[in-house]
Amino acid sequence: MRKLALVLFLLAVTAGVQVMHASATVRPTVDDVAQGLTCQCGCGLTVANCNHPNCEFAVPAREQIAKMLAHGMSRVEIISFFRHKYGEKVLSSPTTQGFNLLAWTMPFVAIGIGAVLLFFLLERWRRATPSLPSGPEAVAERLPVMDPRMREQLEKEIREQL
Repeated sequence: MRKLALVLFLLAVTAGVQVMHASATVRPTVDDVAQGLTCQCGCGLTVANCNHPNCEFAVPAREQIAKMLAHGMSRVEIISFFRHKYGEKVLSSPTTQGFNLLAWTMPFVAIGIGAVLLFFLLERWRRATPSLPSGPEAVAERLPVMDPRMREQLEKEIREQL
């Protein structure tokens, strides 16, 4: 049984290494690179998805990406070129450096803080609400005690109404 598990583990590792090697050697396409860049025409889409047929930014950018790929440049080099030329705004997602790291982490921090606050609030409400005993005896204890004179007055008024 242990040998079978070891053989399966080694096969899985070998397959994983081959997949990673194959993905590392696959040359990127124009669309692969263009997905990482935001079109600057104002449409808010990536260069790969810009739907303007004669876009002043996306069409020349795709042509330039194709030329760079033909010269053997990698995806990272091409995106770095566009980042250097147009600034951070050309990237379709913020980098994980400097102030942009805040853009990646703040949503998770806010959700975590909200969850902790919600937990403490619910715990406080749970403690503030007394647990009431159940059953007929407990219900009788919670009923208000009525003054006997008021009870007689009430019964008298009810008899008069009938």
